[in-house]
Amino acid sequence: MQYEAMLEYHDTDILILGSGGAGLFAALHAGQTNPGLKVTLAVKGLIGKSGCTRMVQGGYNVALLPGDSVERHFMDTIVGGKWLPNQDLAWRLCQTAVERVRELENEVGCFFDRKADGTLHGKAFAGQSFDRTVHKGDLTGIEIINRLMEQVWARPVTRMEEHRALALIPTADGAALAGVLLVDMRSGVFRFVRAKAVLLATGGGPTMYRYHTPSGDKSMDGLAMALRIGLPLRDMEMVQFHPTGLLAGTETRMTGTVLEEGLRGAGGYLLDAEHRRFMLDYDPQGERATRDVVSRAMYAEMRKGRTTENGGLFIQMSHLGPDKVRRGFKGMVERCADCGFDLAGGLVEVVPTAHYLMGGLICDTETLTELPGLFVAGEDAGGVHGANRLGGNGVANSTVFGGIAGEAMADFAAKENLREPDEALIEAEIARALHPFDKPAGDLNALRERLLDVMWEDVGVMRTAEGLQRGIARLADLEAELLKTGLADRDRVFNLTWHDWLNLRSLVEVSEAIARAALARENSRGAHYREDFPEAGDLESSSFTLVSRVGESISVEQAPVDFTIVKPGESLIDDEAGAPEAISVQ
Repeated sequence: MQYEAMLEYHDTDILILGSGGAGLFAALHAGQTNPGLKVTLAVKGLIGKSGCTRMVQGGYNVALLPGDSVERHFMDTIVGGKWLPNQDLAWRLCQTAVERVRELENEVGCFFDRKADGTLHGKAFAGQSFDRTVHKGDLTGIEIINRLMEQVWARPVTRMEEHRALALIPTADGAALAGVLLVDMRSGVFRFVRAKAVLLATGGGPTMYRYHTPSGDKSMDGLAMALRIGLPLRDMEMVQFHPTGLLAGTETRMTGTVLEEGLRGAGGYLLDAEHRRFMLDYDPQGERATRDVVSRAMYAEMRKGRTTENGGLFIQMSHLGPDKVRRGFKGMVERCADCGFDLAGGLVEVVPTAHYLMGGLICDTETLTELPGLFVAGEDAGGVHGANRLGGNGVANSTVFGGIAGEAMADFAAKENLREPDEALIEAEIARALHPFDKPAGDLNALRERLLDVMWEDVGVMRTAEGLQRGIARLADLEAELLKTGLADRDRVFNLTWHDWLNLRSLVEVSEAIARAALARENSRGAHYREDFPEAGDLESSSFTLVSRVGESISVEQAPVDFTIVKPGESLIDDEAGAPEAISVQ
């Protein structure tokens, strides 16, 4: 074939794409389930040093504390998700989180904060009727990933670091997945890895917005690859904006970094430029309303011009006692100080920041997708959170379903043989990846800035049909210009501009899916708010969006929500789900 000189072939039993909480847990559980299988872990960055799980500050939702229950956690998740979650997935999350936290402490080696009596400490997080978010200060993700990384490094896992996944490659008849095409970023060599089972755990990360929290290496590659081979994605309009992204000016990448939900849960106030607390104007729960409600309230205040010097708002913690704030939120106090803000005793500028994509690839409770051989976990998977993710349910989702995926893949791979790939598709995907090398060099950064503006202005916190249609047209123009834009450096060896180009193409493709799903949903649920259709619609006839790529175009259809456990108007608990307990200060 044309590219044979630059293409290598490798075989493995299980290939895991991504090394966040989902990927690392999958590697551990796959090895524990069947030690005889060869497990390969491929990651665009360095194992344990890239991705979003490491950046988790707040904590991990689990029904382990006295007075809480799996049923209560489940109802909070369903009500918070505006009755759109896949209830079987949500129940599996809440039920297995109990087992997973015990595993993290007793087997993986994590230490979570405890109260004086030795029991786990649970933070107050918005939209939850119980303070169940266990944590390690405000650096929970680092604790989990560091311990998981130690465990993985101690096991016979083949590691492919700085390998970018380019395409999912099915068999020639499309009946099953054969493997994944990757490129070694260090050498520029393409590698096709045949695998009996593949886990898509690349993480979502909506970095196509002007303000965003995920690390810069997140570019929706997994969902873009799934779209290209015709797999349907659900809930793509559901982009969660975290209310409190640090606003430190345009000259620092710290802008957009999340200031965790525990600040509001502990009793922090949001203030406008005149230092007026405004959240009670929008919701009786004030700052402890769910993220979607708080983000919209903040955006509304910003549109009224009641903003700070940098165009945002303020968060205030000093009324809780500066010493308590310094003890309870050490990491954030230091981060804010690095940017010139006094979180404990003063005011910090904040802005709603794109944080999490609730949408993703459809799977069942064992993480299987409709394509045999392909599994999915973490933020690449859709259905768990519905229209809104509760803070603390993200890292739980990754670790719970990562472990489930590892076990399911091990069982699957033990009964399967390696499959032959569609060689013509491999060749086409290599050509696709090399596209910018044949084009004249252009201003890639200017295109990236345009994407940030399009998504923030037209497909952001509050949406209209006019704005969404304008955004779709602007995305089409941007993609056309990107395809005409090439690279100045023709060497593939650690050509980071090439990878910036590939990142941008993935982001543009997924951005179109988000915009088209948002245009199709003519009501307002959770993170998706249509100013021209502000009503939530009938809960009992709820439907979710399905986005698919057909040829060069994207189609959207609706599918009914299956209320398998509880229906709107019913509950598994006696009192109200989603209503916060009394505010507690650590």
